Amino acid sequence: MIKKRDKIIEEVRSTLKNSNGLTITEIVKKTKLNRSSIRTALAKLDGADKVSIRKIGMAKVYLLNGEKMK
Repeated sequence: MIKKRDKIIEEVRSTLKNSNGLTITEIVKKTKLNRSSIRTALAKLDGADKVSIRKIGMAKVYLLNGEKMK
């Protein structure tokens, strides 16, 4: 049985896969999930070394590892 948390992680991962890097705010707008759930999912993906984080000013842009930011 797939847990709700795993579905959220997969949705965030899928959203990042179809992008060129996104901030949490952009992910919230695209997925309609709450910010807290997205932050938790990104932390898990970061811990598993599946995402890269790039700071641009005060914003953090999240990108799946293996993808190149243009």
